[in-house]
Amino acid sequence: MSDQAATDPGHRRVLVALVAIGMTTFVQLYYPQALIPAISRDFAVDASQAALTVSGATIGLAVAALGWSWIADRIGRARAMTIAIVAAAAIGLALPLVTSFPLLVLLRVAQGIALGGTPALALAYLSEQVSRRDAMAAGATYISGTVLGGVAGRLIAAPVADVSDWRVAAFVAGCVSALGAAVAVTALPPERPRPATTSRPAGVWPGMVANLTNPGQLALYAQAFFLMGAQVAVFNYLGYRLELEPFSLPPALTAVIFLAGLSGAVSARLAATFAARFGRRRVLLVSSLTMAAGAALTIPDRLPTILIGLLLFATAYFAAHSIASGWVGPMATSGIAQATSLYTLFYYAGSSLFGWLGGLAFAAGWTGTASMVIAITLIAYAAARTLLPRSSSETMTQAPPKTYAAPH
Repeated sequence: MSDQAATDPGHRRVLVALVAIGMTTFVQLYYPQALIPAISRDFAVDASQAALTVSGATIGLAVAALGWSWIADRIGRARAMTIAIVAAAAIGLALPLVTSFPLLVLLRVAQGIALGGTPALALAYLSEQVSRRDAMAAGATYISGTVLGGVAGRLIAAPVADVSDWRVAAFVAGCVSALGAAVAVTALPPERPRPATTSRPAGVWPGMVANLTNPGQLALYAQAFFLMGAQVAVFNYLGYRLELEPFSLPPALTAVIFLAGLSGAVSARLAATFAARFGRRRVLLVSSLTMAAGAALTIPDRLPTILIGLLLFATAYFAAHSIASGWVGPMATSGIAQATSLYTLFYYAGSSLFGWLGGLAFAAGWTGTASMVIAITLIAYAAARTLLPRSSSETMTQAPPKTYAAPH
């Protein structure tokens, strides 16, 4: 990052605001993962139903992402993000008051719809507010905020629920999110006017059709759909499993598993380095196979093996996601905005679907969930191996890949 950019107050305000947006978005999105067992007990629902508190929010985000892009084109990205983050925080503060499980899920869907206005717009806003030279470092700063938010939300919620109940934990997470929203709204500067000479983007539908008929893009969307689904299924139900026999761990201790998510801050960057040397396709294939191996290690009832498998799985997931999301733009022959929006759509659709199906598989025990995770990871591997280009021309002669959909 240039010295001028680093000392520019407007630049610092952009970074502070986007880190706050990233953190508060992913605190709200994923803190219920740590509360699934408690919610299950309180409402007398099974694990797959309790997991709808996570899947409901992610499916709301998935279906709303394109809509928020349309709104932002008309009122501005900064204003759209402000509306989105404030609405999501307000819903979050109301969640602990809900006494009906269907209403709880409905509010989580509404919160996800509101949150769709942040990941869909943040990186686009960022690219217009800082120089091209500084965009990569600034984008990495935003992604770090999303990773920390996802981990912090789970680590905050589990210990609080352990000493009180899930409602108090949800209220604390809601207050943290509201504080982050306040910081974001205060710091977020108005966006710079777009140059009058900016070319008009291609139509939405032609761009979507072009990308949905591109075999390489379909392979990348498969990575988003299946690998994200695998990741959410593991983190949704592994804590649930560790609270049962033969482990019988308290929620505050099972929350430690979410620290594995911090590996993404390292592996995503390492993936870019390896891709520059060996090619994106090869790194992606190795990462997906490593995810499957890590999931297999979680099957035996041995805590050290489970933790090693989880760390391996999470590290490989973030590497795979970094490569796939960073390849979407270069892979697109037209409709780049639609290409990245479709990746976000598949990303959160997979999270929602397999986050729920993992609970149904959990009826057969953790082996059922882990087997599902291994199967869909291998489907993603097969899609990448079959459809992605083998040419050495994809070995990153340009800058390291930018992540379009934030990992967590």
